[in-house]
Amino acid sequence: MLELYTTTTLKCSQLITEHYSTSFTLGIKTLHKRFHAPIYAIYGFVRYADEIVDTFHNYDKKSLLERFKKDTYQAIEEQISLNPVLHSFQLVVNQYNIEKELIDAFLHSMEMDLYFNTYNDDKYQEYIYGSAEVVGLMCLRVFCEGNEEKYSQLKEPARSLGAAFQKINFLRDIKSDYQERGRTYFPTVDFTQFNEPTKRHIEEDIQKDFDDAYKGILKLPKGARLGVYLAYVYYISLFKKIQKLPAKTIMQHRIRVPDSKKVRLLLGSYFKHRLNFL
Repeated sequence: MLELYTTTTLKCSQLITEHYSTSFTLGIKTLHKRFHAPIYAIYGFVRYADEIVDTFHNYDKKSLLERFKKDTYQAIEEQISLNPVLHSFQLVVNQYNIEKELIDAFLHSMEMDLYFNTYNDDKYQEYIYGSAEVVGLMCLRVFCEGNEEKYSQLKEPARSLGAAFQKINFLRDIKSDYQERGRTYFPTVDFTQFNEPTKRHIEEDIQKDFDDAYKGILKLPKGARLGVYLAYVYYISLFKKIQKLPAKTIMQHRIRVPDSKKVRLLLGSYFKHRLNFL
């Protein structure tokens, strides 16, 4: 019956992903089937940790995050948890030897959101590493399936892709982060005077991350390449949309890519993959 419990917990993580992110769900579905469950498990874990600090405003977030952190490490050590998200996550951590340092860094970044509203250069880099880059590294552990040489080769591009995604999220979510939560992630940026030169400077930094990441995507194992590429092209599409808009607009509206466009991106990426252009 443990097998049934495990299957059920993995389905819970899949359900979380499907309800929270259509883009990542599409990306995961285009991975080889053997990667579906572990990547859903990673997404479910990071999504619920993020929910604690971003959503549970009427509760003691610090206490909840501490409990979540304690339960995470206990689940990994005991290789079981009654929390379905943590049970599915510990399965992946133990099967693919995901380093504790990556989990530590991620949970530390979640904790930073409880204490920091304005980030200097060092804290900005620290936060991006823990909140996004290490998530890419966790996924890379899965994709490389124990191949240490491949993991080392793709480690830096994976970090660049995670950083690009997070920085675009910061631009996309300026309205909610700054106006509703009082957070300013970009160092030295004054959002009361957010202008075009500042926006372009941020976009140039993101473009460099994308350029570095793309080289790694082309070297991913074939079963992972299409799914990661799809997430890449989705974020590139969102990035281009943000680039075309004035700074004032992204301060006032959350920018998104319509679902119909996501489907077109999926089809285009699929045919490119089938024709061996990836």
